[in-house]
Formats: sequence, structure tokens, C-alpha cells
Amino acid sequence: MKVKVAILGCSGRMGRNLIQAAHEHESIELIGGSVRESSSFVDFDLGELAGVGAIGLSTSTQLAQLSAADVFIDFTTIETTLDNIKWCQAHNKALVIGTTGFNDEQVKVIESAGETMPIVLAPNTSVGVNLLFKLLEITAKAIGDYTDIEIFEAHHRFKKDAPSGTAVKMGQVIADTLGRDLKACAVYGREGITEERSKETIGFATVRAGDIVGEHTAFFADLGERLEITHKASSRMTFALGAMRAAFWLSSAENGYYDMQDVLGLK
Repeated sequence: MKVKVAILGCSGRMGRNLIQAAHEHESIELIGGSVRESSSFVDFDLGELAGVGAIGLSTSTQLAQLSAADVFIDFTTIETTLDNIKWCQAHNKALVIGTTGFNDEQVKVIESAGETMPIVLAPNTSVGVNLLFKLLEITAKAIGDYTDIEIFEAHHRFKKDAPSGTAVKMGQVIADTLGRDLKACAVYGREGITEERSKETIGFATVRAGDIVGEHTAFFADLGERLEITHKASSRMTFALGAMRAAFWLSSAENGYYDMQDVLGLK
């Protein structure tokens, strides 16, 4: 069985990788992709857009033109994604969200949408990163109470949110495991003369430079030793392939709010 998939926001860097991944995936049938009405890629062949050659599918500007899809994959912007959720709810469609930067109130809106539709919210769709989340939970249980915990992340110069959604998720996994409130214990950067580091702190450091696809490291440091858990992405295709895996899984899921841990059976 092939799952019919549409890519929302398909002209961006991530969107083009999603087109290629969907087109080449043996269990996915790509039926189309969307761009803004003001885009220079309106009515552009999706394959030409992704650099894989013409595939006979043109970009659309209206979701109604993509109504044959079973699952939509959305790596757009916060405002656009929230609008797309409403459309998918109204038309009984499943949705994989890779957009990042949602605030707590917006996440609650997405969670509520799961009452009437199958929806996956994944700040990072990489299989490796989601295994990283599980490793962080295990590590935090074992040594988190007596180590200093710091999270480092690096991305390309074009990324707009900081720290990354993946880094925040890493911190949230660790904080939840240790019974801490991330909002209360997170420190986003340090400067000047500071007080001695609190054991409860979870620190974040952010780099934006060049074409770095994505690097994330969690440090669990004690006096005399430290453990570093790292994931490095060298291509956006890893995120695109993870999104295809999520779309295939979601196509047979009941209404609900899910994440990649559900998709990968790690819960």
C-alpha cells in the first residue's frame, strides 16, 4: 500500500529534500506540493524544483488542489502551519509538522487538534535525533542529578529560531526526567562575571554559521569526567526520510497528538 502525500511549502531548502524523498520512497506516492501565491515557483514542476528531473506534478497555491493526499507534510512557518491545521481538520487529513518555534499556547492548539485528526509534531524528524532523545532520558536518570548539564547546537546562517527546536526538546526531555521546570532552570547564554553555576541549571549555547545542517550535543559533566552525547546531520535528507516514515505511520493512526517517539515505537 502506498500512502498519498503532499508537501506544504515545497520550494524551500527542506521542501525540496522532501519532494525528492517522497518521489523516491517505495511506500509513498507524491501527489503534489504547495507554494505561496506570490512565489516565483507557481506551476513549477516539482521534480525540476527538487533537481531530480521533471515528474509531471506542478506546484499548487491552494490546499484544495491537493485534496487527494492522505497525509500532508508541513515544514513552513508558524502562522502558515496553524492555518494548515484548520484546513486539515475540516477535510479529515493527517498532518506531519516539522515547523519549529511554537510557543506554549500554540503547542496547546496543536495538541487540541489531535482530538479530531491524526497529527505528529516533530521539532526534528531525524531517526537518529529521536534515538538521541531516548538516550538523554536514560542518561539523565542515571547521572543527571549530580552532573552539570549543558546543551550545544549549531545551524546554518539562515535559521531564524534560537535555540533550535531540537535543542529545546533535548532540554525538555532532560528536565522532565529530573523533575525540573525547564523555564525555571534554563540558561540561554552567559556573559560577564556570573555567580557559581547552580546544579539545577540546564545551559544552552547557540551557533549560527555558514551551511551547517545541524549539530547537537548534550554534556553531562562531573569533576573528573564528562559524557557527551552528539548527533550531527550532514544532509537535510535525513530529516526528509524521517518525515516520510512519520507520514507512512500516521496514515494508519487513529486521531491523536503524536511525536516521533510514537512513530519509532520508543515510548
